[in-house]
Amino acid sequence: MSERPRLTVLSGPSGVGKSTVVAHMRKEHPEVWLSVSATTRKPRPGERHGVQYFFVTDEEMDKLIANGELLEWAEFAGNRYGTPRAAVHERLEAGEPVLLEIDLQGARLVRESMPEAQLVFLAPPSWDELVRRLTGRGTEAPEVIERRLAAARIELAAESEFDTTLVNTSVEDVARELLALMNVV
Repeated sequence: MSERPRLTVLSGPSGVGKSTVVAHMRKEHPEVWLSVSATTRKPRPGERHGVQYFFVTDEEMDKLIANGELLEWAEFAGNRYGTPRAAVHERLEAGEPVLLEIDLQGARLVRESMPEAQLVFLAPPSWDELVRRLTGRGTEAPEVIERRLAAARIELAAESEFDTTLVNTSVEDVARELLALMNVV
């Protein structure tokens, strides 16, 4: 008898490749349900409501927060992002594997509200490699890169708060290890 799936949270420092790993995993296993966040930011070209995000107004977000309808929420660059609680619970009740890809702050909040969740930390192969990834885009100003690196140091220091660490040496390997942790394989 297989046990009921539990929520799996994937987190790690900016630039470590979380979304790349998740995209690869879902291409191979579309049955893994990735929670769609609500956000107050405006859609970018090509983004659709309910697909990449649920786009909500500030007032709607205030309501979601006040009514306890979000598992976690955070603010980035003047916009708020949050994970709708009901959809996550519905999928878990239906026996589906559920994955959340969120930042460190969000992972801590999920741990508080759902202690049974499995928290997985995605680590870079080395600090130098993370620096290379964060600076290699070549699109950000030096002060933005400095901010990202400072945040990454703090995020890396939180690794011990997680149940499992996966080192992102290969997207394929990490996706496979994540699926195994979620009992999807």
